[in-house]
Amino acid sequence: MYLNEAPELSVNNLVVRYGDGCSDCQESLEKNRCKVCGTVWAVNGISFDVYPGEVLGIVGESGSGKTTLMRSLYFDFIPTSGNAALRGYKGGQANIWEASAAEQRMIKNVIMGMVYQNPVLGLRMDYSAASNIAEKIIAAGSRDAGQMTGRAKELLEAVEIPTSRMVEPPKNFSGGMQQRVQISKALANNPALLLLDEVTTGLDLSVQAKVLDLIRKIKARYGISILLVSHDLAVIRMLADRTIVMLDGKIVESGLTDQILEDPQHAFTQQLVHSLI
Repeated sequence: MYLNEAPELSVNNLVVRYGDGCSDCQESLEKNRCKVCGTVWAVNGISFDVYPGEVLGIVGESGSGKTTLMRSLYFDFIPTSGNAALRGYKGGQANIWEASAAEQRMIKNVIMGMVYQNPVLGLRMDYSAASNIAEKIIAAGSRDAGQMTGRAKELLEAVEIPTSRMVEPPKNFSGGMQQRVQISKALANNPALLLLDEVTTGLDLSVQAKVLDLIRKIKARYGISILLVSHDLAVIRMLADRTIVMLDGKIVESGLTDQILEDPQHAFTQQLVHSLI
């Protein structure tokens, strides 16, 4: 399906460790914590690719390392080791974690967009919805006020926020509307890769359905690559082309989403799938 294309994102041997580690770590882990030195291996040597136009799902229980992985990609956390390459940054030939601060800002504002589980992390709650989008556009170098207003209107309409509410701050909005403003902000500069971290968690079921349908429409409309983190296999089933399953900081299973759901191989994946039935 994607074999003839270069990956949009390629992650190799990513490690995020809290603690100095010791020689016994890998043999003495209880879940993802070393019984000898107490070091926590939040992400423990994982590798994967995301291809153009693909939705790659990452599923796992709380504490499996999913959010740490996502926030490392968005430079919120500095990894202990490993490398990640983006097709839109130096032709996919350079490690984004070795980029300069200015280059990392460009990557965050132009090549990638991030939607956090908690909208407070992704939005300025006291700014208007339109100003949140304008902030992202300004960060990418634009100063054209008319263009920013037009783009904000276009994106908010795309996520079904009424134009009449463009000037309102997200603190006035419901949780589902806040997530939709976050999505519109993430799309402001036409990123090649969208990072979605548990974007439906905590929302009412009817609101979840609307947000998931919106993500499907965005993929179809923009042809964007999406890295989608969820603990909920029902969300992964609906959206992901391929899925990787994380447990205690490691990938324990990966493959086409249909294959994983119909014939899970790892005991943890089997448990997840059976919980859906």
